[in-house]
Parts: sequence; structure tokens; C-alpha cells
Amino acid sequence: MRVPNSVVLPVGTHVDCCQEQEVAEKTHDIMARITAMLAERKSNLAHFIDNLEGSEEPKFYVDQWERLKEMENCTLTSLNLVAVNCTDHHDIQKLEATILEHVKKEELFPEVVRVLPPVYRQVEAAIVDIARSEEMADHGMMDLQYLLSKLSQREHLASLGRELLQDILRYLHRIGLIVWYEEIKHLESTVFLQPTFLITMFKLLVRYRLVQQLESIS
Repeated sequence: MRVPNSVVLPVGTHVDCCQEQEVAEKTHDIMARITAMLAERKSNLAHFIDNLEGSEEPKFYVDQWERLKEMENCTLTSLNLVAVNCTDHHDIQKLEATILEHVKKEELFPEVVRVLPPVYRQVEAAIVDIARSEEMADHGMMDLQYLLSKLSQREHLASLGRELLQDILRYLHRIGLIVWYEEIKHLESTVFLQPTFLITMFKLLVRYRLVQQLESIS
């Protein structure tokens, strides 16, 4: 809701635990809740903005008013929910096909028609190659400067600069190939070339009923 022109694809899992009629009912209920939530958000923002504009000293609330107006302009498009059985590979393929179908729609993603410079694909291919190499540690973490030096060793990337690499890393982060937390001071110089490692680590740290599991240990 805080991302300008964001697009959300709701995904319902555990279809294998429901009857066909239940899936239809739950899908309808979830979509109705999303629609109601977005309508309520729009109404609340308009109400807050009206209150500030109608206050006796509106000049004292300019900062709040500007933040609310920014949020009001952050439109969110919610696509139709996709129900999947995660144990069925066919359903996973169906979800993938649905995602690809949506991201190719120019009305949803205007930038999809933007042509990237060849160097973007060259760096992407080189990073994939490095991530798969035997010398790459299992955690897939690499210092940004070291990554730049590794890429610069390749003949066609010899002139690659840090600023251009950072632009490319932002793009690769957005498409999910790598993870780079440049906005976090302690992580800005670290690039995660294998995001799956982070997923595995988070699964170990963030677990359902973790407190109860720990308390059950004598």
C-alpha cells in the first residue's frame, strides 16, 4: 500500500486441504475482503486529509498532509486470486504461467517494454556463473567490491564501474535474482548471490509456534 502503482497477485495455498466448493467460497471471501480493505483505506485517507484541511491552523500540519497525499496517490491494483496445491507441480506451473501473463501486460507494468542495455544481461549471466562456481560459498554472500573485481576480470566487463554495477544490482534485486540491502548500513557492502540461503535461514529463525516448541523441550 506504500509502493506507488503496486500490483498484488493474491495466492491461496493448501487447496488440497479443501473441497472444490470451499475453494470457490474462500476465494470469493478473500477477494471481497481485499476490495473492502482498499475501499476503507481510501475512505480513511480522504477523511484524515479533510480533517487537516479543515483545521483551524492547517499550516501546522503541512508535513502530515503531504505524507497523506503521497499515500493517497499510491494506487494498488489487486489481481484475481490464484488457488494452488503446492504439492502438485502442475499447479506451480499454472501459477508461474499466470505471473508471466500478468507481468507482460503493459497497462500493469509500463516499464516492461523498456529495453535494457546489453551490459545488464552480460552482468546477469556473469553473476549466475559466479554463483554456480565451485569457489562460491554455500551462503552465497559476497563483498560488493570483490564482486566488482571478479566481474572486471572478464574481458567484456573490464570497464565496468561501481556506479553502473550498483544500478544493475538494483535491477537484479527487483527481479529476484540476487538480494542486496543497500538501504541497510551494515549490509550495503554485501550482495547475496543465492537468495535461497536467506529463505532457508529465515525458515530456521522464524517458525510457527516456535515459543511452544521451545517450551516443550525439557
